[in-house]
Amino acid sequence: MRRPRRLAVATAALLAAGLTAAAGASPAQADRDRPHDVHPALRSHLVAFYDFDHPVEGDVALERDQGRSGTEIELINGGSAMRVPDQAYKGSGNALQTRQVNPEVTGNDDWKAGTWSASGVRTLRAFSGAEGTTVMGWFKREMDGPALNSTTANPTDRFNAIGLAGVLTGDSDGHGVRALLELIDVNGELRLVALGRRLDGGNSQTFAASEDWRTLLPKGEWVHLAATYDFTTGTMALYRNGEPVDGFYTRNDDPWQVSGPGPHVTTASDPRGIKIGGSFPQNTLERNPCDCRMDALMFLDSVIPAGDIAKQYRYMAR
Repeated sequence: MRRPRRLAVATAALLAAGLTAAAGASPAQADRDRPHDVHPALRSHLVAFYDFDHPVEGDVALERDQGRSGTEIELINGGSAMRVPDQAYKGSGNALQTRQVNPEVTGNDDWKAGTWSASGVRTLRAFSGAEGTTVMGWFKREMDGPALNSTTANPTDRFNAIGLAGVLTGDSDGHGVRALLELIDVNGELRLVALGRRLDGGNSQTFAASEDWRTLLPKGEWVHLAATYDFTTGTMALYRNGEPVDGFYTRNDDPWQVSGPGPHVTTASDPRGIKIGGSFPQNTLERNPCDCRMDALMFLDSVIPAGDIAKQYRYMAR
């Protein structure tokens, strides 16, 4: 949730955008229509895009959206210090640093990013009643496994997952998601997964990578990851550096309830936000922190074909 000062900044920005539209397109708008480092095949589907080179004027703890939605996200607890100079790909600038701060204290000081609203984030309405979603970005792992659990008294207890990036459901408490990239325990083994939920309050399905997560995400190395969620067919896919990743579903029933008559789309509710590098972007609880760097995070309102995901990777890695 944003503080009143931030709401004032956002309101002023919206008013300024309206005045600019009345006067005619400006160079800044032209740049917004053609976001930097996004392949043309993806641009019309790009709801939100964060490259961490665009702080909000007047509040550097907020990051501007380079997609069409204009959804600002907050760099939680670390503010501008979370923008670090590190090139995920040629032509990139800053990256986002997320991390656990104090695992020995029950508190809310972990570095993570995102936005949250109990009434739903209206600018993310493209994910309401959606047939599909894609989440992608660049990630650099800096940890050897899930972090120590800062919410329990057991000093050796660890979380069961490492959160990367995702879109929340319309009834989320800050943890529940419609579409999420993460590393999570699957039958006692940590795996890279795409986790999705079609219906608010409904069951999730997980598509887990077969290959060892440490091979897919080598420590200290930038890797491009993408996950697609087809809510019409109940299928998901994972990609690494533009190539499909072999995997398996963790459930063999029908958690998304797509076997009956359609149309099969997500619940017609605005997502309550976006979470990056951990859960609860309203900063009320710590869970699944990621000691990671991230860049060029994209949230799209359709299932991007495998060929276009490969094009996007090559477009950035050229």
